[in-house]
Amino acid sequence: MGHVAMSAVDTSTPGGSEPFAEQGPSLNELPHRATSNRTARMIASQSPHGHNTPGSVAGGDATLAEELGLLIDGATTYAIYMLDPRGRVTIWNRGAERIKGWAEAEIIGRDFSIFYPADDIAAGRPHADLARAHACGRIEEESWRVRKDGSEFLAHVTITALHDDAGALRGFGKVIRDITQDKAAEAAIVRREHHLRSILNTVPDAMIVMNENGIVSSFSAAAELVFGYAASDVIGQNVAMLMPQTEARDHDQHLRTYRETGERHVIGNVRLERAMRKGGETFPIELAVGEASIAGERIFTGFIRDLTNRRATERRLKELQSELVHVSRVSAMGTMASTLAHEINQPLTAIANYLEAARAMIGDSPDAVLAPLLSDVAEALELAAAQSLRAGAIVRRVRAFVDGGDTAFRDERLDLLVEEATSLGLLGAREAGIAVATHVAQGGAMVLVDRIQIQQVLVNLIRNAIQSMAASRDKVLTIATAPERDGCMQITVADTGTGIDAAVRARLFEAFATTKEDGMGLGLSICRTIVEAHGGRIWAEGIATGGTAFHFTVPLAARADASETADGGLHR
Repeated sequence: MGHVAMSAVDTSTPGGSEPFAEQGPSLNELPHRATSNRTARMIASQSPHGHNTPGSVAGGDATLAEELGLLIDGATTYAIYMLDPRGRVTIWNRGAERIKGWAEAEIIGRDFSIFYPADDIAAGRPHADLARAHACGRIEEESWRVRKDGSEFLAHVTITALHDDAGALRGFGKVIRDITQDKAAEAAIVRREHHLRSILNTVPDAMIVMNENGIVSSFSAAAELVFGYAASDVIGQNVAMLMPQTEARDHDQHLRTYRETGERHVIGNVRLERAMRKGGETFPIELAVGEASIAGERIFTGFIRDLTNRRATERRLKELQSELVHVSRVSAMGTMASTLAHEINQPLTAIANYLEAARAMIGDSPDAVLAPLLSDVAEALELAAAQSLRAGAIVRRVRAFVDGGDTAFRDERLDLLVEEATSLGLLGAREAGIAVATHVAQGGAMVLVDRIQIQQVLVNLIRNAIQSMAASRDKVLTIATAPERDGCMQITVADTGTGIDAAVRARLFEAFATTKEDGMGLGLSICRTIVEAHGGRIWAEGIATGGTAFHFTVPLAARADASETADGGLHR
């Protein structure tokens, strides 16, 4: 192998000074490496005639070819080789040996299709790739290739068509890089990202990522649901947009203080705060903030839990506890009412018996002077006995109602029912200076009710009206009935008393709600229960001239012709 001639080096200094002292052998004295077979082929491939020997090539071309060979061999992570126009290997670097497994001596002169999988060979892909590279000048793609041991690998492939000065095709240059591990790593990263995203998208807590200046860079799907914003509306904005005005004003200052002093306000702790939805609604949250440093950049991740439902549940739990106490009190009152009804019924029966006995003892007097007086006394005793018996019946009905017994729903004439109830409820009304106006609908309307229970409602409303007018100048009590839609009759008890505040009126029919100093607040609650058990409703209205009107409805009795069955029977 010939040596490459090198030009002499002028070691004299400008201006004729002494030459530099030699620091080792000169370039001319360095040994020259023998030209390798690869270099010889590269030199030959550059010859315009294609048959020159290395010795016939100028020294400069040989040096260039050798340096190029060293450069190509140094790229061990790339398989770099050349093909002739027919696709046979002409140059093969050490990277190709390492990646594909064939030594240079084994592969030179062989067709390059050996590097393709069998399916690609059968489809004619190897020479189709060369045809595309010839037509396009260069192609670049990712595809599978085969090693000497038969294993396959994913390769990044570049094929470049090489032409001489005249434009004739000289061959092809190929650069192959094994990207199997790179692709596997990329796939693993993608899988991890998808896994992380799926986790973040299913975590019920909202997640917000922001930089050290509070600018949002990530906004989870749960955060979109909690705050009502789309991620695109929030990313790039200051996280303070999700806070009420007071908290937003202090947020940036907290971040500055933390950057300057390291003093933590929220970071690392779980705190109860308030946040703001898109529509401006504020709501309670549980906030936890973590800190991380990625590539020298500080980021904060906030996890937000909406406490709205939890607070509502807590409030409801307290209400249920209060209602439980309420129910226990009502139950206790029911037990007491049942006991009282039993105890009161006995003296009422005794009173009725004594009155009847007194009436019998008076008898008929022959004295013309005493006879009228005794007759009046006898009549009063008879009326007192009747009312005592009626009071006893009401007490028994109350007891049955409290005990949950069956009610006696029957068709009753509404006018007679009202008349009987008012005769009991209006006791003492005239002595109190109360004028009573009664307006009962004509026609003898029939209603389907438990007479004693409805009379109990009427008596309670009448007694309340009388008490409300104790301090009034004008004392007028009005009792009226009138038809109402949906097959009901409406009964009204109105007074000219002091009236009831609207806020109090809204809860009048709740148990233990009362406007009386010594009242227990059970009367109107029981009235509502009785009326609703009849399928009606009860309510109160203020009167413009002063006072209050209580209304309740009861169902009309079905007409005989409407309830008549096919066999002529009647059902009620």
